[in-house]
Amino acid sequence: MKKVFKYVLVAGLVLTVSSANVPYLSAETIDDLDKEINNLEREKQELESKKNNIENDKTNNDSKIQDNLSKQTTVEQEISNIDEQLTKTNNDIYEKENEIKETDKEIKDLNSRIEKLKEEIIVLEQRIEERNVLLKDRLRTIQQNGGEMQYIEVLFGAQSFGDFISRSSAVNTIMDQDKTIMEEQAADKKTLEENKVEVEVKKVAVEDKKKLIEGQKQELVALKGQLDGQMDEKATLMAQLEEEHGQLEEIKLTLEDEQEILRAEEISKAQAIALAQNKKGELEQAAREEAARVAAEKAAAEQEAAERAASERASSDKSTNKIASANPTPPKQSNQSSNVSSGGIFIYPASGPITSSFGPRIHPIYGGQGSHNGIDFGVASGTTLVAPADGVVSTARYMNSFGNVIMISHHIDGKTYTTVMAHLSRISVSPGQTVSQGEAIGATGNTGDSTGPHLHFEVHIGGYGNPVNPLSYLR
Repeated sequence: MKKVFKYVLVAGLVLTVSSANVPYLSAETIDDLDKEINNLEREKQELESKKNNIENDKTNNDSKIQDNLSKQTTVEQEISNIDEQLTKTNNDIYEKENEIKETDKEIKDLNSRIEKLKEEIIVLEQRIEERNVLLKDRLRTIQQNGGEMQYIEVLFGAQSFGDFISRSSAVNTIMDQDKTIMEEQAADKKTLEENKVEVEVKKVAVEDKKKLIEGQKQELVALKGQLDGQMDEKATLMAQLEEEHGQLEEIKLTLEDEQEILRAEEISKAQAIALAQNKKGELEQAAREEAARVAAEKAAAEQEAAERAASERASSDKSTNKIASANPTPPKQSNQSSNVSSGGIFIYPASGPITSSFGPRIHPIYGGQGSHNGIDFGVASGTTLVAPADGVVSTARYMNSFGNVIMISHHIDGKTYTTVMAHLSRISVSPGQTVSQGEAIGATGNTGDSTGPHLHFEVHIGGYGNPVNPLSYLR
C-alpha cells in the first residue's frame, strides 16, 4: 500500500468561513443578515461535529500506531532470535565442515595405512608361504627318518660323554629352531588376520563417521535454509510494518492539520457571526432612525397641509400634491443578482505553465493511484504569489505535505470559496488578515512533499473539503 496524502488533507470538512470582515458580507437587509447568521451558526455546529469526528479518528489512529509499534517490537525480537539461531547454525556448519575435513584427512591417512598394511600383508604372506615350504620339508624329513626316535638314536650313538653333550645341544638347537619357526608362523598368521581386521574395521568406522557428519551437516544446512526463509518473512513483515507506521504517522499529521484548519475556520466563523450581528444592529438602528425621521416629516407635512387647507380651500388639490411630494418614499435598495458565471472569478495567483492537471493521477513521490485536488504551475522558487480574489486568510503556516501553505476564504456573490496555495518559500500574511485581489501574499517554492519548484493551487466551493477544477474559475 502506497502513501497518497499530499493533496488529500481533509476528507470531509464542511463550509469554511463565509467572511471575517464587513466588506465581504453580501447581505443588504436585516432578513438577509438573519439568514446568513443562521447559516453561519449551522456551519459552526457542523464544524464542531467534524472536530469531534477528527478527534475520534485521531484517537483510533494513535491506537493503531501503538499496535503497530508493539508488533514491530515483537518482530524485532523474533528477528533477533532467528539471527542468533542462524549464527549458531552457521557456527555448527563451520564446525561440521572442519570435522569433515578432519575425517577426510583420517580417511586419507587410513588409506595410506591400508596401503602399508597391504604391503605388510604381502610380506607376511610371503614369509608364511616360505615357512610353510620349510615346515613341509621338515615334516617330510621327520616322517622319513622316524621323527623323535631319530633324535634318541643320535643321542645314544655318542662315543663319549662330551660327544653326548654336543649331540644333545645340537638336537635342542634343531628342536628350538623348529619351535621358533612354528611360533613365528603362528604369530605372523595372527598378525596377518589382525591387520586385515584392523583395515576393515577402521575403514568402516571412518566411512560411517564421515556419513554421520555429512548427514549432520545436511540437517544444519536444511535448518539454515528454514531460518533464512523465516528471516526473509520477518524482514518482509518488518518492512510492511515500517511502511504502515509511516502511513499512520502521516495520517496523524494530516489529522492534526485538519484540526488546525477546523480551529481556524471556527474562529473565522465566530468573527463572521459577530460582524453580521453588528451589521444587523447597525441596520436596525438605521431603520429606527429612518422611521423616526419619516414620521416627523410626515407629521410636519400634515400640519402644514391642514394650515393651508384652512386658508386656501381652492388650492386643496395643489396642497394635496404638495403633501404627497413632501412625503419621501424610502430609497429602493439594490438587489444585485448573481450574474457572475461559475468561471472567471479568480485571477492567476502566479504566472506559469500548468505541469499537473486536476483529477486522478499516479502520485509522483509515493506512487499509487490518487487524487490531485488542484493544478500545479511550473514556476521558479521565489516567484511572487498574489491573492486570487478579495478575502480573509484562514490559514498561513507550514503543513506536513503542503509545506508552507496559505488558505484564503472568499465570499463572492453569495457563495463561499476557499483557495489553497501550497509549497511556498515565503508567507507574507497571517490568519485573520484581509487581502485584496492581486495583493502580494508570499512567494512560490519547493517545501513539503514536492518533486521540484512549483505552485499547487486549489479551489473549494462552500469551504475546504469540496475541491473543484480551478481552471473553471480562473480568468
